[in-house]
Parts: sequence; C-alpha cells; structure tokens
Amino acid sequence: MNAKCTIKAPFFEIGPKSYLYGDQILELAKAADAASEKYGVDIIFTCPVVDIRRVKENTKHIHVFAPHMDPIPVGRGLADILPESLVAAGAEGVMLNHVEKPVTFEVLAETIKRAEEVGLLTIVCADSMADATKIATLAPDIIVAEPSELIGTGVSVGPEYVEAATKCVKSVNDKILVLTAAGIANGTDVYNTIIAGADATGSSSGVAKAADRAAMVDEMIAAVRKAWDERHK
Repeated sequence: MNAKCTIKAPFFEIGPKSYLYGDQILELAKAADAASEKYGVDIIFTCPVVDIRRVKENTKHIHVFAPHMDPIPVGRGLADILPESLVAAGAEGVMLNHVEKPVTFEVLAETIKRAEEVGLLTIVCADSMADATKIATLAPDIIVAEPSELIGTGVSVGPEYVEAATKCVKSVNDKILVLTAAGIANGTDVYNTIIAGADATGSSSGVAKAADRAAMVDEMIAAVRKAWDERHK
C-alpha cells in the first residue's frame, strides 16, 4: 500500500480541468510548485490523468491529485481509471464527486474505500450543506464545499457560507479538512475566504483563464499566507 501524504492547513487547490493541456499544464504546475515553496503553503494540483507522471517528475512541492478514479480491482475495466495505476503514475490523492463528474453516494463510499486501500488521499466535492454533512460520514480527508451554481462564474461564496459549511462538516468529523471555493477569481477572493475561517480554498478558471497564470497563482497563494497568518496572530 502507498503511504499517504500529509496535507495541512492552510492549503490551496488548483484544478485546470480541460482549460489547459500539454505543456500549459506543466508550466502551471511549475508556477504552483514555486509558489508553494515561496509561501510555505501546501498546494493540491488536480491534474489531467494523462499528465500525472510528467507533472510529478518535474515538481517537488505540490501534491499531485487525479481528477477522478473508478472503484475497480485490477483486471477488466476498459477506459476505467484504476486506483493502483494512479499510484504508479505518482498521484498522491484523487478528487471525487465534482459537479462535472458526479457519482452516486454508494459509488462514492466504495471509491473512498478503494482510495484508502491504495494510500490515496481523497478530496470530495459537495454542492450543498446537506450533501457535505452526508459525505462527512464517509470520512474523506478533505471536503470541498462549493455551491455548484457559482462554479466558473467569478462570483465567490460569502463569509456566512464559509462559516456554516466548515461548521457542518466539523460537527460530523473534526478531522476532515474543509475547502470552501466556487467563483474564486483573484487574491481578494482567496483572502476573504481564508479569513472567514476556511482551511483552504481553490480555483480553476480563475487561474487557467488569467492573462498571466503564474502571476495569478503567486497572487492567490500570497493571499492564503496573509489571511492565515492574520487569523492566527
């Protein structure tokens, strides 16, 4: 079994989805790697499956996650994503149940179990308070609490949502880290989310569609560090 990596708050998740491909993915990963080292902030880089090995071999500080996997055993499964293959490629974790790749609760429970078996961390998406509370009973490592209607809009959640989402997850299992996101477009959005009490936040289109992606990564990770340090003075 693969030994699990450790993610600590504050942290940030970057998920380029299919906005970028090829060398663009690697360039963004390297920018994230530099920002992680510069600011001392853990970064989860949710990478297209085909780029996992390349990104892992060319970075030192970021945590490379897969965007999905299937709870299949070694054997049959054409075009399914085998947990063991993700570990072999260098993935440290996997994102599950994103609004763009949803699974049933039963499949989610089975997939989290398979991830545990092979030593992959799990970051699981929930698009409502009720959903987050139910998913917390499965004890994933991280829950992403983000209203699906705000994803990709550039409109971020407010402090009341951050506080409520964090509280509802921690009330079930206080060991679960809570990432509150959706609509994170710049460093100000990042700062406001972390200062409101989130363990983490993240961005996809806000980074991938920025005119200068490396500069935006630096801006956002600097904001994570600033807000977290101010919260813990």
